[in-house]
Amino acid sequence: MTTDSRPVNAPGSSVTFINIFEVAAEHLDAFVAQWEQRAALMSTKSGFLDTRLHRARSSESRFQLVNVSHWESQEAWEAATADTEFRERTRAVREDPQTPITSSPGLYDVAVEFSA
Repeated sequence: MTTDSRPVNAPGSSVTFINIFEVAAEHLDAFVAQWEQRAALMSTKSGFLDTRLHRARSSESRFQLVNVSHWESQEAWEAATADTEFRERTRAVREDPQTPITSSPGLYDVAVEFSA
C-alpha cells in the first residue's frame, strides 16, 4: 500500500477524471469513434497525462463504456474542458436525438492504493 502525504484536493495535485456511459449496443462503435476524436483533441492540452476508454465485455453491463483519464491538476482539466471546440463536440454528442447517451462524469482522488 502506498500513501501520499499531500492533502486531498491540494492545488496542483494530479486528478483522475472518470466518465461512465450508458450507450445502446447499436451506437457503441459510432460513439467510440467520436470519443477517439475528442480524446485526440484533449491529448494536446496542457496538463494531460493519459486516457483510456474501457469497453464492457458483457452486453448486459449497464455501463458499456468507462473513460478514465489522468491530469496533472484539477486546474489543467478545467482549462482543457473549457476549450470551445471540445465543448461543441461534447454538446453535439449529448444533443443528438438519434444516439441517446447518458454519461456520469466526475473528478476523483485516490482514496486507497494497492500494488503487486
